[in-house]
Amino acid sequence: MTPDNSLEGDIQSPLEIDIHERETIEIELLLEGIHRLYGYDFRNYAMPSLRRRIWHSVHAENLHTVSSLQEKVLHDRACFDRLVYNLSIPVTEMFRDPELFKTFRKKVIPILRTYPYIRIWHAGCSTGEEVYSMAIMLYEEGLYDKARIYATDMNDRSLAQAKEGIFNIQKMQLYTKNYMASGGTRSFSEYYTAKYDSVIFQPFLRKNMIFAEHNLATDGSFNEFNVIFCRNVMIYFDDKLRNHVHKLFHESLNHFGVLVLGSKESIHFTDFADCYEPMDMTEKIYRKIK
Repeated sequence: MTPDNSLEGDIQSPLEIDIHERETIEIELLLEGIHRLYGYDFRNYAMPSLRRRIWHSVHAENLHTVSSLQEKVLHDRACFDRLVYNLSIPVTEMFRDPELFKTFRKKVIPILRTYPYIRIWHAGCSTGEEVYSMAIMLYEEGLYDKARIYATDMNDRSLAQAKEGIFNIQKMQLYTKNYMASGGTRSFSEYYTAKYDSVIFQPFLRKNMIFAEHNLATDGSFNEFNVIFCRNVMIYFDDKLRNHVHKLFHESLNHFGVLVLGSKESIHFTDFADCYEPMDMTEKIYRKIK
């Protein structure tokens, strides 16, 4: 009888298993050291994405192992700052996924009109493009003067850029296209001034913004909100951390408050799924009902 060799390609050799286990231990020790020394908790981030970004940092620091990165991170604050910037994944754009903003204008703005005061939290705001997008939309809808936008991120480098409101001029063509597709009612260029290779957004857009460091993994609730935006953040978390963050959001939203997750995420399969009713299933916009 000819032996069945169909599974040979799926069987790891003892050496391969040893290498994988060693790498996992190194990563766990790195994350534990970061948490104990600096207070940043990446221990419940999804491992595949975490592994890729850690190895990117290993190579960027001209090192060869995760253990060597751990040694440098624990003794060099600048190296730690670079690693955190890499792990916090600062990827965003203005009016990103325009259909979501269009849906928000149609389904959520009418609700916000009934409130005497509006508090909105952008959790994991990165470099602030989404925050300025919200400010522009509220301004066009006549709601900005009674609104406060709280923009938080764990990355102080990203927050510093967000506070300045300065962005690359080469991105304005894409941002203008997004703005128009989202239902924008004016000329997008009215909202910024071009200077050399950058643009700076008008100061009036920043007057009701509050920027602060906040770590979703370790920090608690700090206010009660009518709306919470958290998009493309929890896709990097494991189930335990995702549930922790949803608990935080549930505690932070007032009754009938709106949670905006975007099309890539969902509240299903969390402990808080039955606490919300869907306002838009495509864009994953939910309203807290209990």
